[in-house]
Formats: sequence, C-alpha cells, structure tokens
Amino acid sequence: MTLALPRWRMVALSISLITLVPLLLILASITRPDAELWSHLLDFQLPELIANTAWLLGGVGLGVLLLGVPLAWLMAVYDFPGRRVFNWALMLPLALPAYVMAFSQLGLFDFTGPIQSWLRDTTGDSSWVPPIRSTGGVIAVLVLAFYPYVYLLARNAFATMGRRALEVGQSLGLSPVAGFWHVALPMARPWIAGGLTLALMETLADFGTVAIFNFDTFTSAIYKAWFALFSLPTAMQLASLLVLLVFVLVVLEQRSRGRRAYTQAGKAVPQPRLRLKGVSAWAASGFAALVLLFAFALPVAQLAWWAWSVFDTEFDADFIGYVGRSLWLALIAAVVVTLVALLLSYAQRHDAKSALIVHLATLGYAVPGTVLAVGVFVPIAWLDNWLLASFAWPEGTGAILKGTLVVMLLAYTARFLAVGHSAVDAAMHRITRSQEEAARNLGYSGFGLLARLHLPLLSGGLFTAVLMVFVDVMKEMPITLMTRPFGWDTLAVRIFNFTSEGEWERAALPALALVIAGLLPVIVLSRQKESAS
Repeated sequence: MTLALPRWRMVALSISLITLVPLLLILASITRPDAELWSHLLDFQLPELIANTAWLLGGVGLGVLLLGVPLAWLMAVYDFPGRRVFNWALMLPLALPAYVMAFSQLGLFDFTGPIQSWLRDTTGDSSWVPPIRSTGGVIAVLVLAFYPYVYLLARNAFATMGRRALEVGQSLGLSPVAGFWHVALPMARPWIAGGLTLALMETLADFGTVAIFNFDTFTSAIYKAWFALFSLPTAMQLASLLVLLVFVLVVLEQRSRGRRAYTQAGKAVPQPRLRLKGVSAWAASGFAALVLLFAFALPVAQLAWWAWSVFDTEFDADFIGYVGRSLWLALIAAVVVTLVALLLSYAQRHDAKSALIVHLATLGYAVPGTVLAVGVFVPIAWLDNWLLASFAWPEGTGAILKGTLVVMLLAYTARFLAVGHSAVDAAMHRITRSQEEAARNLGYSGFGLLARLHLPLLSGGLFTAVLMVFVDVMKEMPITLMTRPFGWDTLAVRIFNFTSEGEWERAALPALALVIAGLLPVIVLSRQKESAS
C-alpha cells in the first residue's frame, strides 16, 4: 500500500518548503541553546531589545488606533469639505517606505532642520519641540507610516454599517457619540484588530527606520550579529525569538478574523452620509489635512527639495545603473513569485485539502526580512559546502550559490508569495466550475486547461500580482542588503548606505524614485476600477 499524495498537493507542499525550511531551521536553533551565547545575550542585548520592542509595539499600536479609527469613521459616515480627496489621499503614506519616512522626518524636525530653524527665526526658541531622535520620534514615524492599515480595514467596516449603527443607537436613546462608542465601535472591533495586528507585524519587521534612528530592536540586532559580529549563531538565536513573537501576532490576527460577527441582511445599499456643518465640518477637514500633511506632503516635499539640490551631481550613470538594477531585479522577482503563486493557486483549485499547506506557504509575509535572509542563507550555505566537497570545481572556487541572485530570489519568494497569491487566487475564484467543465468537454485538461482557459481569464489578476510584488521588491531593504551579490547595490541599498552616513540629501533622489514606484499600484489599480465601471 502506498501513501503517495495527489499530484497537486505535492506541488503545493513543494512550494511551501520555500517558506517552511527557513522558518523551521530558525526555530530549530532555539532547541540547541549555547549557554555562553545566551549568557552574553541576557547580559548585554536582550533586556534592551525587549524593552525597545515593547515600547514600539505599545506606542505604535496606540498611535495607529488614535489616527486610523477616527479617520475611518469620518470618511465612512460623514460628509465635509474635501472628504472625497481625503478618502483616497489618506492611503498615500503606504507609498512611502517607512525608512524613507524616517530620514525625511529627521531632516524636517531635527534641531538643524527647517521646522526648528524657522521657529528659532520667528520666535527665538525651539527648545519646546520634542526631540525627534528619541523613542517617541521612532514611534511617531512608524505611526505615520502604518496607520493606513487600520484606516483601510476600519473604513470598510464602518462603510457597511456606520449609518445603521447610529440609527440603532438613536433608537436606544444614544447620542451620535455614544452610538459610536457603544454600537459602531464594538461591531467593527474585529476589523480594527486585524488592521492593528498588521501594523504591529510591520513594526516588528521594520529594519530601515530603527537603523536610521540607531534604535536597537530584534531586526537591527540580527543584522549586526551577522555582519558586524560575524556570528551567524547569534543571528539565528535572535531570529528564533522574533519568529515566535511574529507567530503570536499571526494567531491573534487569525482569531480576529474568526470573530467577525457582523452580517447584513439583504442587498447592500450605499447609505447617505451625515453632513457636518460649521466648526465640526472644518475640524474634520483640518484633522484629515493635518495627518496627510505630516504623513505624506511634508516628507515628499522635503525629499523633492533635497533631490533638486543634488540633482546635478547625483543624477549620473551610476544612479541610472542603480535604477536599472532595481527595476530588473524587481521585475524578475515579480515574475518568479507570480508564477509560483499561480501554481499554488492552481494546486488549491484542484485539491481542496491543500488549504492548510497554502496557508503555511504564505506565512512568509508576516516574517521580517532579516529572519528570512538568515533562514535562507543557512541551507544554501550547507548545500554550497556539500557541492564543493562532492564535485571537482576549478581551483579557487569558494562558493557556488552563496552570494548569487538565487538566494535573493528564494528569500523574495518566501517573503512576498502571500502578496502574489492573494491577487491570483482572487481572480481564480471568479472562474466558475461550469467554464472548466465546458473546456474539458472540448478536450482540454491539466496544463492545457491552464493555458487555454485559466491564463486568459487570470490576466488581470496576474498583472496585479506582478505589479504588487514588483513594488514590494523595489522597496525591500533587509533581504536585499543581507543577500545581494558583492557590490550589487539597488536603490534601497543606496538609501541605507547614505543614511548610515547621515547624507540625507544624497539619499533623497533614490528615495523619491521609490516613492514614485510606490504610487504606481494606486494609480494603475484606480484606473482599472474606473475602466471596469
């Protein structure tokens, strides 16, 4: 008797190994603790790392709730001057990588920056401005970068039941404010919890921002352990702790989804918004404008000013080379990830029991890039050593796979497979079983069915997947920084190198290029929606 798995389940299982092998190797390291190493970590690193991480999670969590939830409620339920613009513009901070937000805010609000300089010129004193180079400064930057996660999910929740929630509250004798607190907010809590969890996972995964602020967390400590202390075991031990913390957040996020209990009877009908008047209307507009000013307009203006000031010296053949290398790498990675996502979605389509395997395969998006970089490097290094020992290579050959694009592409695939799979799978679900049966009656099956039926119908989803992964790879810093071939710099790496030396102006031009790339999905997808309607 054989226990062979169905073919498509084997395909899904093979793909999941790209993510599972690095994670399992990282987690296995915690079962082999080195007493001396742990003694060093406990004495010199762990207390500070744990305290800094706790401050970040608590501060960012509170901040994104205080910004995201009120903005979502205003946009979903009320009408006021500028609401239509703010409704989509408040998502623009997602186009700014957090590390770009970090050094642009430092340039704006540091003691020698334009804000404090202007205050000293006009009032004679800027000492009352809170220092940007502080724990509070790091938290503020990450809040401005990640509040859209809460805003988007909460807005969608409030849009489906916000006005009805107020009507229910009024029937119970509650004021609009009391109706929000006692009816609407509890009903939207699962969506808000989901957005909060995503923001916290991004906070844990952040490397560039904390590196720019010289604020030690697990991600920066993993990088320093590998590249400054040259201790891969230390990096693996720190990574294992971070993975455990990420898994806790993943479980919380899944539970928040499972508790969504709000249902709507009948067909959804857009509810008329309540018009704010007078002071309330302008206060709502001012609040949204202020958030957009600090989260997008001021940072981009600062980047544009810096980029213009160094354009003549920085826009040269080298810069064009960095742009070309970044575009080429992002395009190759996007195509590879999308093809793998297509196979994964097709496997799930033909084997419903592959759902758990698919979920495991897409866990990588919740895992920090520093962790995946370490996790992918370890098996590649082992395979490299085995190949060198088993086969005759030219004299002087020190590595076969290490330091090549293969390592980068594997790490990118593990990190962004969830992004590609979500877009492809959404399009796959729009293909009906009757369409497949009709194609089978015409003699198509297997990969022929995929080529003649699915691929044409999936073209929109495939394009979306390529676009989203392309932009994510363009912005990805830690994986590129830790696994790239020697001297193989991209825009993200150039930003890291310049900001490490405090050269904000020189970092502005590549940063502005990444911001433009980050705006592409918003522009293209909005145009697709307009053309579809």
